[in-house]
Amino acid sequence: MSEIIIGIGDGEPEKNTSTGGGGSAGCWQQQQQQQLLTPHSVKDLLDSVDAFLFDCDGVIWRGDVLIDGVADTLDMLRSMGKKLVFVTNNSRKSRRQYAKKFHSLGISVSEDEIFSSSFAAAMFLKTNDFPKEKKVYVIGGEGILDELELAGYTGLGGPEDGKKTLQLKPNWLFEHDKSVGAVVVGLDPDINYYKLQYGTLCIRENPGCLFIATNRDSVGHMTDLQEYPGAGCMVAAICGSTQREPIVVGKPSTFMMKFLLEKFNISTSRMCMVGDRLDTDILFGQNAGCRTLLVLSGVTNISTLEDSSNHIRPDYYTSKMSDIQKLYLE
Repeated sequence: MSEIIIGIGDGEPEKNTSTGGGGSAGCWQQQQQQQLLTPHSVKDLLDSVDAFLFDCDGVIWRGDVLIDGVADTLDMLRSMGKKLVFVTNNSRKSRRQYAKKFHSLGISVSEDEIFSSSFAAAMFLKTNDFPKEKKVYVIGGEGILDELELAGYTGLGGPEDGKKTLQLKPNWLFEHDKSVGAVVVGLDPDINYYKLQYGTLCIRENPGCLFIATNRDSVGHMTDLQEYPGAGCMVAAICGSTQREPIVVGKPSTFMMKFLLEKFNISTSRMCMVGDRLDTDILFGQNAGCRTLLVLSGVTNISTLEDSSNHIRPDYYTSKMSDIQKLYLE
């Protein structure tokens, strides 16, 4: 199934397949054979980039457990003058909440260094002049509601609607707010039939209502031991009930890259995207023209990477993020 991917230019949607690249450069990168990170290649990588973009789940932590060696590796990169940015598709938290999580794990990260898909959803509305009098219905967590509020929008739904039920009986009409102008769907452990019906009615019956997905990740590490269904499952449910495709603002969409470029003023060719997922993290980096490093500490294993059906090839791969420091010091 194709997705609607947001370009970093005028904000208009453009089509892209799940294995597509960002023009000829992206296609060239995908056709190359990935290299196992070595002491020699890690030095070349460090010399060639000024900023590292890190995914979080499966790269920095699993659930609420920090992956071994991450803190020391980040400290080393900072000491080398590298810019560090954390780009996550997980929309359950706002940037403020993610900064608190980093601090609770012993890592000092500022809100300005965090770019979450919850933030991207709010910024998409803001950059496209979404009317402030319109409301936004949220199938997702507090992170989306917090970022919407910071951007000046009124959010409805979220965790609160996880407690609500439907009355499926004769002559009963489900009422929804006609002033909702957008439905944002993200990871939602409290998904239920009430939320699905509310979001469906808004999209189908409110004229011009936008359908925005934070991401379409199929699974994710909700805990350190196990993968759980991702936001893509919630998005697919609304796709099915509305027969609409969403505007995707998280990875692999390069929408967030617009804000990264404005903030850091670094060419994407001098950035490296580090992630554990081929179809979001690595494709995001390739679409934007970044170097790419796949870590095998999350959802992707070596057999998936080397499978002949996989057409998304990172520049480098390694077992975990701390290998950057380990190999550099060898």
